[in-house]
Amino acid sequence: MTMMTGGQAVAETLAAIGVKHVFGIVSVHNLPIYDALSLQPDITVINVRHEQAAAHAADAYSRVTGELGVILTSTGPGAVNAMPGIYEAAFVSSRVMMITGQIETRFRDKGKGFLHEHEQQPEMLRTVCRAVASIRYTEDISREVARVADDIRRGRPQPGAIEVPIDLQYRTVDVKIVGSPTVERVVPDETVLDQAAEILRAAERLVIWAGGGVNIAGAADELTALAERLGAPVVTTIEGRGSIPETHPLSLGFRTDRVSGMEIFEEADAVLAVGTRFQNYATRVWSLPIPEKLVHIDVDPEVIGRNYPPAVTVVADAKLGIDGLLNRIQKSNVDEQFVDRCLKIRASDEEAVREEVGPDHSQIVSIIRRLIPENSPIVRDSTVPNYTWGNRLLPIMQSRTSIRPAAVAIGPGLPLGIGAAIGSGHHTLIVQGDGGLQLSVGELSACAEHQIPVIVLVFNDSGYNILRIIQDNVLGRKHGTELPTVDFVKVAEGMGVAAERVEGVEQFEPALARALERKGPSLLDIDMSFLAPIQLPLPAHQRARKEQ
Repeated sequence: MTMMTGGQAVAETLAAIGVKHVFGIVSVHNLPIYDALSLQPDITVINVRHEQAAAHAADAYSRVTGELGVILTSTGPGAVNAMPGIYEAAFVSSRVMMITGQIETRFRDKGKGFLHEHEQQPEMLRTVCRAVASIRYTEDISREVARVADDIRRGRPQPGAIEVPIDLQYRTVDVKIVGSPTVERVVPDETVLDQAAEILRAAERLVIWAGGGVNIAGAADELTALAERLGAPVVTTIEGRGSIPETHPLSLGFRTDRVSGMEIFEEADAVLAVGTRFQNYATRVWSLPIPEKLVHIDVDPEVIGRNYPPAVTVVADAKLGIDGLLNRIQKSNVDEQFVDRCLKIRASDEEAVREEVGPDHSQIVSIIRRLIPENSPIVRDSTVPNYTWGNRLLPIMQSRTSIRPAAVAIGPGLPLGIGAAIGSGHHTLIVQGDGGLQLSVGELSACAEHQIPVIVLVFNDSGYNILRIIQDNVLGRKHGTELPTVDFVKVAEGMGVAAERVEGVEQFEPALARALERKGPSLLDIDMSFLAPIQLPLPAHQRARKEQ
């Protein structure tokens, strides 16, 4: 037991559970915590410009490191601002913990109209968090922070939150600091693994489906080893990209939402799915034919069978589940001709995508992959280049280097890039649209303040182009999708970020090379009127709407 303030108890507990970075904004209702964090030698606070950005940055930080991402906000409006980012973290299963203030305990829950008061803040947080703690006594702070952190990290990650009233942050009491940087993994049942191995050994046209849970669990090496042991091709979801290098001869990449994906699964006689809930885009709105012999490994028993019934259910951490199969499978019966057909489908589909994106964007893909190191995260906002070549043509070579807003929000790209760059320590490429960037453009100032090595590629077409395409094809008219042209070079330079305008592919490569030479942030404002246009097919759910 040690005498300390409540703010110090928060900071000491974060240090005990291994936190290295905290993303947040200082406020009258979190000053003692901010002060205590400033005295922690192993914790760095990254000051963002909006609480939503703090949540997105903490999310991406967790995705690239596998560690806990922590945000610190004010009570009331600060906590409300963070909600969209926490929603994204919940959607993508990310280890994000929010610490927020609360008004003084003598005024809490009384509806007196106190500064920053939110009477139902815990109830609000529970809509996007699995575990929420509302501190009643300073002596409870460490225990409650550690409890929420353990809940976030064990099993399928989900965000959690703790609110600490401001008077308890200032109060000094005897506190016992608890918490550990590690949590136990969920161990698979041995008998069930035997059943799964039997199906996989016998399959002749086996396909492995790698979801985001493979990367969350740090199981990419095991997944690749199992694919090689079985000689089976691997498809991934978008979140599963990097679980096997996309230049690997068994990698099919993400293409299950296209017609070619249907062909692969119509022929498959068995599927091993790991760390996935079979979301709508990846399954063509659940029309993809998954064979009856489905072995499904997931740490969350509630997602298994939610969209496709499994033949064998393996509730386990992905890393331990795959390890268990590797120990049981020494050879397989996978037909090499089936694998060859799958690889031909991949090659044909990639060529079709290149035709859709046009020669200029195809060349941009080649330049990026040639210049950007394989261990550099690539963050892609919800924009047309992401939907086309970002998700399909740009090879992802390592686990935890592919980041996007999984809930397909527009705008999180820049703050996600901040967290990815801080977590990886490497230059981070951000594929961003002009419309999306305007939702978080203030974070360029945070990048300049902390000299965060992000490279923001702004594909500038003065509007929301994906929505334009849907309007043209489904509604037949446009409204609300045109935006005034913004000179992002002036905006970035005004915030202290080096920036260049890019007019055409011939200017792109030297500009990107110069950005990589800088230690801090860069922005390239790419005028899309100088590039051959992308022909974007309608998303699956919009195709279905048009056909009704």
